[in-house]
Amino acid sequence: MAARQKKDEAVPPQPPQPGFEDNLKKLESIVTELEQGNIPLDKAMTLYQEGIAAYRACSDALKNAEARVAKLVETLEGELKEEPFEPEPDVDKQQ
Repeated sequence: MAARQKKDEAVPPQPPQPGFEDNLKKLESIVTELEQGNIPLDKAMTLYQEGIAAYRACSDALKNAEARVAKLVETLEGELKEEPFEPEPDVDKQQ
């Protein structure tokens, strides 16, 4: 009968995955803590690993958002067509 009860129990819902902003805040917090330099090596390594995971989550979120962004361009015939979004180079970074 115990097996039947387990079978009928509802599976608890998974907590929502942290969003871009949450991961960015976590990454900033980790960087700040690591920059202080007064934490034990084991904790620093754990924080570093968590920071890498948060960085990858942010990077993936940005790549997914960029893939969804499109711009509408007016053709010579006056029609609108959709093209992939390509950010323009940052002039300040090129100097």
